Amino acid sequence: MINLSEGYEPLPNTPLFETGEVVVHRLYGYRAVVVAFDSNCQADEDWYLSNQTQPSKDQPWYHLLVDGAQHVTYSAESNLHKDDSKEPIVHPMLNLFFFGLDEDNHKYLRNQVPWNPGEPPEAPPSLPPDFTPPPPA
Repeated sequence: MINLSEGYEPLPNTPLFETGEVVVHRLYGYRAVVVAFDSNCQADEDWYLSNQTQPSKDQPWYHLLVDGAQHVTYSAESNLHKDDSKEPIVHPMLNLFFFGLDEDNHKYLRNQVPWNPGEPPEAPPSLPPDFTPPPPA
């Protein structure tokens, strides 16, 4: 039986940010958009120890496209906060993972291109088999 008097607590490691949200790194100040997240750190121990900071692994970690750069990064939730600037993100892979922007909520709209950590795709996915391109004009 459920005892409602005990109150409600969120599940552990429930992510604070969703895919498409824009965040700012607390220590380094860069802006980025969330592409994907893990409920806890999935990086190997060598990568984790080589990181300049070692925030807890037992929290959500985010795969981010860094604004104004060409690289992606992996960051712990405790190092991030929501970006309220409403400035657009500029990244060469933005259109690969997002198909638009919800301007009211300043949240990028994620498509179905899978995120593969360590091997971000270099090109959009191939067209569906039933797609026939239009004839040249």
